[in-house]
Amino acid sequence: MRSISISTRIYIGLVITLALMAAVNIFLPQGSFLPLPSEEELVASIEVLAMINVAVVLILYGGLGFLGIILSKKLGFPDLWDSHITNRQRFFLPALVGAGVGLFFIVADLFFSRFHGLGALPHPPFPTSLVASVSAAIGEEIIFRLFFISFWVWLISHIILKKRWQNQVFWVIAVISALLFALGHLPSVMIMFGLEGLAELPIPLLAEIILLNGVLSVFAAHYFRKYGFLAPVGVHFWADIVWHVIWGLL
Repeated sequence: MRSISISTRIYIGLVITLALMAAVNIFLPQGSFLPLPSEEELVASIEVLAMINVAVVLILYGGLGFLGIILSKKLGFPDLWDSHITNRQRFFLPALVGAGVGLFFIVADLFFSRFHGLGALPHPPFPTSLVASVSAAIGEEIIFRLFFISFWVWLISHIILKKRWQNQVFWVIAVISALLFALGHLPSVMIMFGLEGLAELPIPLLAEIILLNGVLSVFAAHYFRKYGFLAPVGVHFWADIVWHVIWGLL
């Protein structure tokens, strides 16, 4: 019987961790970050919603990520635990880059908040911020990097273009991924600031959301292709630790 590779076991561990974080997060206080409805307003009990979150993560995120792993290997990207990648490349460098991105977020938010009257971007209260950092680092990287980039680069470069121009296609898809990643945060930003429509969203705030998420996405995409999937997870996690957890507490 063929044994499960260490990369597969690590991926399964990441998905299970994401599922647990999705379940735990619903029981934690959100503060002004994303206020949850009262129990009377919920369509089901909190326990049932937690189980639904677990099922969605295991099936949707787990399935799309597994497909992304298969396709990323076809593209020649490093495996999750590639023997040619050192722990310094896999963990230390992404942590350093992620911390730098988090510091950039802080400076950029202080700058952009001067040009609109809504104030600085809010942060979830601790320990929700820590759980959210783990969830975002795994879940968002599965969707926007591991699956999205791998699928579209494989489809366009390998299938349509017959394995040509993979580098150019990669960066086009990486930029699209970054833009979608940024735009995907707009609904939550509007809820946090109590905005009822995109017309109420100040241009400086829109520019900030696109810039911050775009910078994170570009670094994550680069290190995904260079050092494997654990690298963008590390970049994203440490960026959120500096931005949401440390700066949020301060």
